[in-house]
Amino acid sequence: MWLNLLDYFLTVLHLLIIGLNLLGWIWPTTRRLHLWCVLMTAASWLGLGIWFGIGYCPLTDWQWQVKSKLGETDLPNSFIKYWIDRMAGIDADPVTIDVATAISFALVFLIAIYHNILKKRKPKSS
Repeated sequence: MWLNLLDYFLTVLHLLIIGLNLLGWIWPTTRRLHLWCVLMTAASWLGLGIWFGIGYCPLTDWQWQVKSKLGETDLPNSFIKYWIDRMAGIDADPVTIDVATAISFALVFLIAIYHNILKKRKPKSS
């Protein structure tokens, strides 16, 4: 039972992080948190990716360990692909999911840099 609760918790945490990465820049009060979340995601995907493969997410790794103990098999490399497949009832192309994820992430990364660094450097007009 505790493995099911842990799996549920990790799913909610995953979805919150994805939501923050995609939408956290919208509200001025969450922009700093958004920047940190985007930077941590990039550090995981690219930094840890040096050793574990580009796009590595320790949260996905932990969740897949839990799911394996719960008897799930043939888990994809990506939580996003897993969730899309599950919600849409399809077997989405992993390359398409990875490309869409990378493009979306690159856009929100640039938005985070703009709102937290570039926009703050501009002199305010009177």
